[in-house]
Amino acid sequence: MSIRRITRHLLQHHWRRRVAFPPDALVRIERAIKAGETAHSGQLRFVVEGALDGAPLFHNQPARERALDVFSQLRVWDTEHNNGVLIYLLLADRDVEIVADRGINAKVGAEGWEKICKEMEIDFRAGNFERGVIKGVEAVSRELAAHFPRRGDGSNELPDTPVVI
Repeated sequence: MSIRRITRHLLQHHWRRRVAFPPDALVRIERAIKAGETAHSGQLRFVVEGALDGAPLFHNQPARERALDVFSQLRVWDTEHNNGVLIYLLLADRDVEIVADRGINAKVGAEGWEKICKEMEIDFRAGNFERGVIKGVEAVSRELAAHFPRRGDGSNELPDTPVVI
């Protein structure tokens, strides 16, 4: 367990999340998710967490493990075609993770998701959080459209609203 990481999470707390993602930015991200879902049958969720607290922090939970927990809690895995994708951003660690269900993950793979994360991180380092997330949403949507094009009524299985923790 790193004292430096604990301090960063405790001091940063949730204020940075509100600065990086004001309500109007979250609305625009939701619109980008909805727009992307017009081209594919996949399901995309975005979650931003300012900092860990409690057990996840004191058990030194890495961002990837936290993203997997959130993926499960939000039931992103529970889609008809196993094509749910979570973009998870942990601001205190400056870490973005993409977790994908087995249907889409088998087609894109870890390298494909990592490439999208790296592109997002370029904008994040420049302080352009909204732009980075929207670029990530668009890139994930392109992958979903390539492998799971929209068919039928295109029912929306999961909410498009960003989740703020």
